[in-house]
Formats: sequence, C-alpha cells, structure tokens
Amino acid sequence: MRARDTLRVLHAHGRIENRTPGVRDALFDVEGSRISERSRLDPALCTLYQQASAPLSKGEGLAHDSVAQRNPVPRMSETATIAPRSAIRGSLSRYVSFTREEWMRLRAATPLTLAEADLAALRGLNEPVSLREVEEIYLPLSRLLDLYVDATQNLYTVTDTFLGHPAAKVPYVIGIAGSVAVGKSTTARVLQALLARWPGHPRVDLVTTDGFLRPNRMLQARGLMGRKGFPESYDLRRLVRFMADVKAGKPEVAAPIYSHQAYDILPNQKQVVRRPDIVIVEGLNVLQTGDGHLHRPPSLFVSDFFDFSIYVDADAADIERWYTERFMKLRQTVFRDEASYFHRYARLTPEEAIQIAGDIWRDINGANLRENILPTRERAQLILEKGLDHAVQGVKLRKL
Repeated sequence: MRARDTLRVLHAHGRIENRTPGVRDALFDVEGSRISERSRLDPALCTLYQQASAPLSKGEGLAHDSVAQRNPVPRMSETATIAPRSAIRGSLSRYVSFTREEWMRLRAATPLTLAEADLAALRGLNEPVSLREVEEIYLPLSRLLDLYVDATQNLYTVTDTFLGHPAAKVPYVIGIAGSVAVGKSTTARVLQALLARWPGHPRVDLVTTDGFLRPNRMLQARGLMGRKGFPESYDLRRLVRFMADVKAGKPEVAAPIYSHQAYDILPNQKQVVRRPDIVIVEGLNVLQTGDGHLHRPPSLFVSDFFDFSIYVDADAADIERWYTERFMKLRQTVFRDEASYFHRYARLTPEEAIQIAGDIWRDINGANLRENILPTRERAQLILEKGLDHAVQGVKLRKL
C-alpha cells in the first residue's frame, strides 16, 4: 500500500484524526517519501509512512515477499546489532533492524506501569529481566502493539459494516516463539502485564502450547517420550481447533493444562478462555508449519490465527548455557520435591548434573532448535535478539 493510501485508510479508521489532531491537511500532500507536516504526525506512524512511501522496485506488488525490496527507513540501521545471527542481509531483508538505543527511543511517552515487586513475580528461573529492560524494550513493543490492536479492531469493524453484520468481539492474538530456556515465557508474562495495564484495562489471557502436548501414556505407547517438544509430540489438530474457536469469538474455549512438575497433562483440568481482548499464545511450535508427519502436512497452521508474532532469539551456545544453569537451579529447588517427575536428578553430583543437562540439550532441546524452531524465526513479525547476559541487544521489525 502506498503512503497516500495508507494515510487515507488510517484517516478513515480514525487513526489520524483521533490521535494526532490537525493533520488532515497532510492527508493529500504526500509525494514520494516526503510527508507534509511530518512533525505533526505521531513518530511511530511516520516510520510506517516512510516505509509505505519508499519507491517500489520493478515487479513489486506481485508477491508478498516483494515487500522486502523496499528501501530501508532513514536513519535506522539495516544490519543487525548481532550480525552473525542475521540470516538475511542488505536489500533482501524483510526486516528493519533497530539497535537497542534506536528501539528505546520509540517508547515516546508510554508510562512505566510495572514496579519492581510486579516484575519479581513475572521473572522466570534464571531470566534476570530488569525494569530497565522493560522500559527500553517492552514499553516500545507495548506501544507498537497498542497501535496494531487498534488498527486491527477498526478493520474488523469496517468488514462487519460492509457485510451488514453486527460488530463481533474478536480477540487480538499474539504468538511468541523461541527455544527452550531462551526466555519466551518471561517475555509473554511481561507483555501480558503491560498490555493489561493499558487505558481501559483490556483483558489479556496467556495460553501456552505445552497444554497441547500429548499425554505421557500416549507418547510412551508411540515411543516418543524422547521427542517431547518436537512437532509429532503435539496434538496439533486440537491446538488448531482451539485457535479457530478463539478467533471465531466463541464465548468459552477450553485448553488443557500442563504441569512441569508432573511433566504431563493434568487430567480433568482446563484453562477456559472467555472472549478476552487479547490472547497471547506462547510455545516452541507456534510458528511451525509441519506436524512431524511428512506424508500429510497440515492444511492449517497455528500461526494462521495470529495477528502478530514474536520470536525470541539468541545464539545457540548462549541458550545451551542458560539451559544448563537453569537445570542446576532446578536440581536444588523443584527437583527436590518427591512429587517432581525429575526428583531423581536432585541426587546427582554437580558434575553428573552438568553431564546430564548437556546430554538432554544435545539429544533433545538443541536438536529441536536446529531442526524445527530456528527455521521458523523469519516467519515472525518481530524478532528480539538477546545477548550473552539475557538482555535484548537488537530488534527486527518486519517491513509492512
């Protein structure tokens, strides 16, 4: 969509008139990448307009991936902060890359609504997210999502008006993917807390795809206990049905509950989703397009129901270290509970525990990352790139 059309659509949806009064005169004065009265527009929208108004390359508009041909946004770096992890470079990149400093400036005036006590309850084991991280990374992301949710809800209203249907409440769905131990669960919880504190206090539900793992008895019968977390270990059909019902706006949709202590699905326990404003779906497999059965690929993917998707990324060596550190902490805490499935690991010596953690990573989690999770990274609309200390060092945002 060209910049002139982008402005018209946003104006029709109330995006400009409501958020930035006095810019109607700029609506029909767009030439190339120049936007008249740009200083009076919201900075985040200006970034979108700059992308939308960049010159089209030959043949652009014929395919979805042709968006990658557009010129980069001025003053934003096109190479990733952590260059070795950039799979696609230069003019072929589908992403605009931001350093941490560039990204934090996009927070604008978004207020910090979390206190240290709130954050302490959201941190995962061995995931030291700080209030500074929230301010510099998650507040700009929260602001971006606020714009996206508002625009998407307006589009639903326009479609319902066109079809002559009453406006139905459809949850906005955010998918969060990444490896075991990379910190995606903490990312999901922090975002849930921030989004729920928006003006109007929207209801935000968080669902993990762990609940859609097949029960241990079924995995054992199929010889898949050593493949837990791989595509074939999930009840993908049930997960897709859950997503379809949520997106259809059904009054109540139930998801199974998984216990990490029991390492199994809890029988007769459900998480019920009752038409929230936003649903965050977090898991290893949310961006995958296969179910582990090459002879019958699925016709629908979990990500087909997402409005926005995030991939939490880091070097594999760093993730392996984080996994080992977490395993050692669990050995001293959760594993000591006799009800824990992994209670036997509590008796290991430190050397034995490190060896076991390394074996599990090599044979299961590391292999799953290489084969099934990492290949989905470029399917996400936003990538959070973590450094050695677990802090986000760079952000990639998919070009419009």
